[in-house]
Amino acid sequence: MTKGKRMARIVVAGCGHWGKNLIRNFHACGHLYGICDNNPDTLAEFSARYPGIRTFQQFGQVLADEEVDAVALATPAELHYAMAMEAMDAGKDVFVEKPLALNAADGREMVQKARSAGLMLMVGHLLRYHPAVLKMREMI
Repeated sequence: MTKGKRMARIVVAGCGHWGKNLIRNFHACGHLYGICDNNPDTLAEFSARYPGIRTFQQFGQVLADEEVDAVALATPAELHYAMAMEAMDAGKDVFVEKPLALNAADGREMVQKARSAGLMLMVGHLLRYHPAVLKMREMI
């Protein structure tokens, strides 16, 4: 998710359960550029916790910001496809919390769009590396 040699500038869209974890981790890595949420109280809370980050109340503002390299979507699953496609149309790399899409056809279209645009598209698969899952895989 880097453009050139500078640190990637990532905006996390959605500050709920998974979003707050992404925000914390991207901030710890020095990549958190901003957060996007439609709730102004939520934005104020996270802005106080992470001084200096930008806040966006509308996703279109994120996409219009040329300083943003990538977006991490921690929004309701039914929004993943549309938001990821919009982000890639704007030239942004995209990380999508699981699920990538609600159906395989949309997922394939997203992957094709990323490939044709030369963009990175990633999906969160946290449990893939969980010790219990690894043990089950070993047993199978």
